[in-house]
Amino acid sequence: MPDTTSAAPRERKRLVSGPGLLLVWLYGVMVVGALSRSAYQISTEFDRAPLAYSLSGAAALVYAFITYSLVRGGETARRAALVCCAAELAGVLAVGTWTLVRPEAFPDATVWSDFGMGYLFIPVILPVTGMLWLRAKR
Repeated sequence: MPDTTSAAPRERKRLVSGPGLLLVWLYGVMVVGALSRSAYQISTEFDRAPLAYSLSGAAALVYAFITYSLVRGGETARRAALVCCAAELAGVLAVGTWTLVRPEAFPDATVWSDFGMGYLFIPVILPVTGMLWLRAKR
């Protein structure tokens, strides 16, 4: 019988080191910003721009999941964060284009409006940076 007492548990590969720590910090800031903005707008003026406020809420959930995955670490979390970063980038590009082509569809801005211009373009830069970091940590 194999000796299982001396086998060390498999360690998760840390994703929060070096530039990864900055990514976690930035995603955390985006969670707070998007969540507080969408929660306030949904609770006080949802009928004014339901699509915009719902999209901001969805962005907050995506940011929260990526933050959690980066902190959790490990290969499964890395892959999940990579998929979410790709989905986030697709969302930013789709919503950013939509808000430029059909601005009347958005009576109020979302986190991803105009490719994140209201957030200093961090919403379009962050997923690209995240995907590069997560690929490097493979």
